[in-house]
Amino acid sequence: MTTKTTPSSLPTALDHLIARSVERAGGWIGFDRFMALALYAPGLGYYANTLAKFGHMPSSGSDFVTAPELTPMFGQTLAAQVAEALEKTGTDTVWEFGAGSGALAVQLLHALDEMGRSDVRYRIVDLSGTLRERQQQALVRHAGRVEWLNELPEAMEGVVVGNEVLDAMPVQLLARVGGQWFERGVVRNVAGDGWAWADRATELRPPVEVPGEHDYLTEIHPQGKAFIATLADRLKKGAAFFIDYGFPEAEYYHPQRHMGTVMCHQGHKADGDPLADVGLKDITAHVDFTGVALAGQDAGLAVLGYTSQARFLLNCGLLARMEQGSVGERGMAARLIHEHEMGELFKVLGFAVGEGWDAMGFVEGDRSHTL
Repeated sequence: MTTKTTPSSLPTALDHLIARSVERAGGWIGFDRFMALALYAPGLGYYANTLAKFGHMPSSGSDFVTAPELTPMFGQTLAAQVAEALEKTGTDTVWEFGAGSGALAVQLLHALDEMGRSDVRYRIVDLSGTLRERQQQALVRHAGRVEWLNELPEAMEGVVVGNEVLDAMPVQLLARVGGQWFERGVVRNVAGDGWAWADRATELRPPVEVPGEHDYLTEIHPQGKAFIATLADRLKKGAAFFIDYGFPEAEYYHPQRHMGTVMCHQGHKADGDPLADVGLKDITAHVDFTGVALAGQDAGLAVLGYTSQARFLLNCGLLARMEQGSVGERGMAARLIHEHEMGELFKVLGFAVGEGWDAMGFVEGDRSHTL
């Protein structure tokens, strides 16, 4: 049973929950703990409450749009790579993490059916009960083929898909102030009615040295890396494709990127204050794709490739699909590949269990050498 929550009740209840966590921790919690509660606290966190999230316009009450909501051509094109991976790995199951509205699952299953792969099963791993309800409504036509899980099984086979999943995993904040490194965490503000930043000296460091003496704020991603390591351990046969916004290590920890990448989204507007409107907006951080690739390799996965979303989708046949669409449909699909839209900021990283192959999505424009 889902507990209905309203915007007026959310902050109060979630603030009380976070306050108890801060108190139990001695008055300070790391940002990763704060972000986890703000996003995933049962019934209260942003991804666990009933407020709208995905949509084209703020008038719908939504906060942002992802590629599958933008145009079905995203999932239809991705399906070509998924179908190839299913064939190459000899598996028959697609695993999606954080399936959002269910739009990508609908698109993949429909496209796979058109390719004659109606035998493919679909498994969704999602922590959000309210999003699961929305996914079930969207996938009612495919109900017999789709199964929902709350966590990774001990062993799995198939092709894993994660679109904008890694960016929502909690991160730790590191701040270099006056030449000394601190972990930036959260405390109650002086008034006791909100949150404030507080730094603690730490031995933690970014994975590469950041040149210069200037003050510098950035993130490290232990939870994201641990997720990839766990996935590698349990994926006995198959492949995985992660699509998200981010950079390779050299760009991520560039001296000029001194304000970090944590960003919030609410009402289709972005802001940089995760301590305000807690539970009412998304909190994300860009992905360190070098760290993700190394975590996979260290756990035994082979890197199939790494490239921009634009190059990946073009390699998988997006232009041919666009030629069949209307002017409006082509316009929406173009946003997937335009450099100033999603085309360059979003990247795709592919893994395989055991021996890799020349995956179609990375045939041209592979940037693995930049990781």
